[in-house]
Amino acid sequence: MKLCVDRTKCTGLGICESLAPDYFEIDDAGQLLVLREHTDDRDIDDVRAAIEGCPTEALALVED
Repeated sequence: MKLCVDRTKCTGLGICESLAPDYFEIDDAGQLLVLREHTDDRDIDDVRAAIEGCPTEALALVED
């Protein structure tokens, strides 16, 4: 599965980073960095929690 970010919605709050730090990072300028675009099965729960926890609904998973 592939991570998608709607950059027009992302406000850089960092909830995703706290829930899935191997996949998301907020840089010094407050911009979201996607560290790994594709998820693997062992991390899928953390990634889904980050997506569900995003208050602006800027994150999504799509099939490859």
